[in-house]
Amino acid sequence: MQSQRLQLLKKLLPGFIPFFVFIAADEIWGTKAGLIAALAIGSVELIWIGVHEKRFDRFVLFDTLLLLALGGVSILLDNDIFFKLKPALAELILCAILAFSAFSKVNIVALLSKRYLKDLVIGSEQMNRMRASLRLMFFVFFGHALLVFYAAFYLSSEAWAFISGGLFYILFGVVFAIEFLRQRKARRKVQATLEDEEQLPLVSEEGQVIGKAPRSVCHNGQKLLHPVVHLHVLNRQSAIFLQKRPMNKLVQPGKWDTAVGGHIAFGEDVEVSLKREAWEEIGLKDFSAKLINQYAWESELERELVFVFVTRDFQGIQLHSEEVEEGRFWTKNQIVKSLGKGIFTPNFEHEFNLFFNESTH
Repeated sequence: MQSQRLQLLKKLLPGFIPFFVFIAADEIWGTKAGLIAALAIGSVELIWIGVHEKRFDRFVLFDTLLLLALGGVSILLDNDIFFKLKPALAELILCAILAFSAFSKVNIVALLSKRYLKDLVIGSEQMNRMRASLRLMFFVFFGHALLVFYAAFYLSSEAWAFISGGLFYILFGVVFAIEFLRQRKARRKVQATLEDEEQLPLVSEEGQVIGKAPRSVCHNGQKLLHPVVHLHVLNRQSAIFLQKRPMNKLVQPGKWDTAVGGHIAFGEDVEVSLKREAWEEIGLKDFSAKLINQYAWESELERELVFVFVTRDFQGIQLHSEEVEEGRFWTKNQIVKSLGKGIFTPNFEHEFNLFFNESTH
């Protein structure tokens, strides 16, 4: 997030260059020379950005035109107060954008960020942190804009020049430092939480363990391949036992799923994991199972290497877990008639068609 802000700042900084050029030229050669220099620099910037980045920078155009308008009024009325108010007026426009983004439902800064940074993805947690940063920036820069107004009317030109220029950079640096420290503290907190979290093994397509990662990281859309076990329980008539997922599940709530399914813990053997999950989910123990296949399954949130087992030792099933709402045997014909109707999880339908649905073979 910090690097993304730096990229956005890099995109926006050219819009301030005409103003900085004007201040420098005005100190040396006067207001008219400053305006000519600002116009020249603004025009060169627009052409350069248009040619090299293939876009039209409205922010550079706005800053240049506002500078010319207020500077021109100052020259015509022989009163530099209009020009002195220019930084405050521009800052108030910035404050309006910050306030709208920080306190309303429409975050203009986030929309601008996505426009300039095409690959930027902002989650809900990042959006909340961004709004907190925007609130801080609003109060700091609104206070600075009021101070510029005061300096324009009641302080010397030297004091106004420092307040509108140097002090702005100082405040910007302070805000950036506060945000940097805040982000670092947040990252350390997240890192500490992840270190305390359950670790899952990361595997290759062949099933070799190549690392580990916290459970939440495996499920946050990064698609890190991690292993799971599935156990299909069949009775003597080859009906398949399915469990119904509770409605409070985040993934596929209320749908019928494979009898047993769960993650293999880091450092845990596949067979040990299978026995543990079978007991935890359907109370099954002292059973023998056969590994029939393994395959990679990818959903919107994760990517799993699934080890598929089958057992006919069904007599010991006893549901005792809150993770399972109910369970019963389904005949293959019943399952076939219900496929594609939102009754089963997509993963179960995939496995049923792979291994049990004779019509697909």
